[in-house]
Amino acid sequence: MMHMTFYWGKKMTILFDFWRTDSWTSYVITLLACFIFSIFYQYMEDRRQRFKILSANSKRNYPPPPNAAVNAPLLYTFPAVGGKWNSARFATAILFGVNSAIGYFLMLAIMSFNGGVFVAVVLGLSIGYLLFRTGDEDDVVVDNPCACD
Repeated sequence: MMHMTFYWGKKMTILFDFWRTDSWTSYVITLLACFIFSIFYQYMEDRRQRFKILSANSKRNYPPPPNAAVNAPLLYTFPAVGGKWNSARFATAILFGVNSAIGYFLMLAIMSFNGGVFVAVVLGLSIGYLLFRTGDEDDVVVDNPCACD
């Protein structure tokens, strides 16, 4: 039977039927895997953000006039081949998909309601943020090619 409240114990099933823990060794290995995947999630999010910044810097598209938002169409139209669709955009989308999958797996692992898994994932996310994501606030890209008044 699946637990519907937090519990602390070594016997659990996480994500798949074959991923069962019945000893302290397998339980600690599972917690370590959750911890490492949580750190990897933050690492991949950092790589995705940095790749997005780098690809934005390489475009060198000048900003539209200030009233362009008013004249923009209500529905998004897909650009023709060779327009906004480039390899950097596809790579960013793939990184987003991989990172989303990892994030959902971590969420489902927490939904096992095991206290140890919860602590391992939260600690992994926190340490991963500390290692890879602190200082993101300093990454600001300013590109103003024209000196408009």
